[in-house]
Formats: sequence, structure tokens, C-alpha cells
Amino acid sequence: MSSAPPTSTGSSKLDAVKQVASANTPEKLSGLALYSRFALAGAVCCSVTHGGLTPVDVVKTRIQLDPVTYNTGMIGGFRKVIATEGAGALLTGFGPTAAGYFLQGAFKFGGYELFKQQCINYLGYETASNNRTAVYLASSALAEFFADIALCPLEATRIRLVSEPTFATGLVSGFGKIAKNEGLGAFYSGFGPILFKQVPYTMAKFVVYEKVAEAIYKRVDKSTTSSGKQTLINLGSGLIAGFAAAFVSQPADTMLSKINKTKGLPGEGTTSRLIKIAKELGLRGSYTGIGARLFMVGTLTAGQFAIYGDIKKLLGATGGVEIAKT
Repeated sequence: MSSAPPTSTGSSKLDAVKQVASANTPEKLSGLALYSRFALAGAVCCSVTHGGLTPVDVVKTRIQLDPVTYNTGMIGGFRKVIATEGAGALLTGFGPTAAGYFLQGAFKFGGYELFKQQCINYLGYETASNNRTAVYLASSALAEFFADIALCPLEATRIRLVSEPTFATGLVSGFGKIAKNEGLGAFYSGFGPILFKQVPYTMAKFVVYEKVAEAIYKRVDKSTTSSGKQTLINLGSGLIAGFAAAFVSQPADTMLSKINKTKGLPGEGTTSRLIKIAKELGLRGSYTGIGARLFMVGTLTAGQFAIYGDIKKLLGATGGVEIAKT
């Protein structure tokens, strides 16, 4: 008489049930298969949200660069752009926005998950969980640094197209014109300010999102929460995170718009240009356009986390380690 297989329960009926349950249990991914899905989900959520809010970004940038002309707030800014340039002007810079944030989103979200896991591996689960705020901050800062290397050239092109509507007809022509006339270094003239803006922005964005979601799931059982309700929780947590991130990073966002509007004087370095711009703006001036940006960043961050969560589920990206205490 042959013995039962090593994995057998000894009962053919129980073995059959076990096989069905195993087949219906999604396999947990790891390594490249997992993090490439995180990156793709991040790329799509950032590209869709930033691309969709291009009109708001156009008005916000105009308010920052020309507050004398655009001095009637966001709604008035929309009306002025449409009246003077036509509705099509509200989509200025859509190409570099969608492309730039596709790349940035892949590095940002994929990198955040990767660096968070590396922190857990290095510290151990308990230590990482007890110091999770530091883990969130360090992981998001590292992820954003690499994301900005990818984003900076396209962001410089976008700002030039928005601030000078006659500069070029789109992404390819604008990118080529800057490279030809000003050299490749011009794409990174705003790298310092973009780091100054994006790193605190992303640190605030992820840590506030994680903390708000954790607080909610302490009162709601995540394992029994429906998919739709989880999306709503992601939206709400993302909205609060977006407001915090916008406020923290607003001064640097204004400086970034200023520094990319025109090329510097001969021999003038990025640091000296930043100091000069900061003195000209002052604290109040650095928060020019904050209303439009709170609306924009709150909306897009809420959308990003909602889309990111849904795409992760769609792609089967169920791996990774959570350190939130719920």
C-alpha cells in the first residue's frame, strides 16, 4: 500500500479542499515582480493626476510668476488666461507634465516601498515598527531624491512653456530648444530648488498619509473593509496629506517657478540666484498662489493614493511589509 504524499492530510476530501483553497489564494509577490508593480502603479497615479490638473498648474504658475497681472485669485486667473489666450492655453505643458510625473511617480512610489523594506530588513521588524515615523521619513526622502533626477529636465521644460507660451510648441520642441540654446546643464538649474521643494513635500505627504490611515484603521478592521471603503479611506488620508505637503513646500515651489522662468546672468550660480530670489520674495511673497496650490495638491494627492491603492490590487501587488500599528 503506497503512503500518502508528504503534503497530504491523509483524507482525499480534505486534500481536495486544500488544493482548491490554495488555488484561490493569490500568490504573494516579491523582488522585481513586486516592486515593478509598485513602480507602475505609482507612475500611472502621478501621471494621471498631475496631467489632469494641468489647467490648475498653469494658473498657479502664472500667479507665482506674474502676481501683478494675475491678482484676482484662482478663478480670476482661469478667466484671464481664457480671455487673453484661449481655453487651449490651460493645457500648456501637458506633455512634459504627464511624461515627467510618470517617471517621477515610478521612482517615488516604487522607491518608497523599496527603501521602506530595506529599513525593515536592516532594523528588524519590531525596531522599524516602533520607529516607523523615522522609517517613513527616510524612505520617502531617498525615493524623492532619485525621482527628482528623472523629473527635473521635464519640469524645467514645463515651466518654460507655461511662463513663455511662444517659447515652443510642445515637449519635444521645448526640450530640444533648451538643450540647444542653453546646454544640458540648464535642465538642472532648478535641481536644488526642486529638491528643496519635493523632498519635504514627499516626506510630509507619506508620513501624514501613513499616520492618518493608521489612525482610521485602529477604528476600522482593515481585513473586513470593502474595496470601495478602502478607496475612500485612501482618498481622505491623501487629502489631508496633500494639504500638509502643500503648505510645507510652497516657498520652494514659488522659487522653482522663478528660477526656471529665465536663464541666469553670465557667471551667476544657482545658489546665488536662489538667495537673490528669496530676498526679493520674502516670506509673504513665497506663499503667493497658496490657495490654488492647496486645492491642486490636496486634490491630486487624494487621487494619487486612491489610484495607487486600486492599481496595486489590480496588479496583485499584495506583498511588502506593513509596520503601522492598527
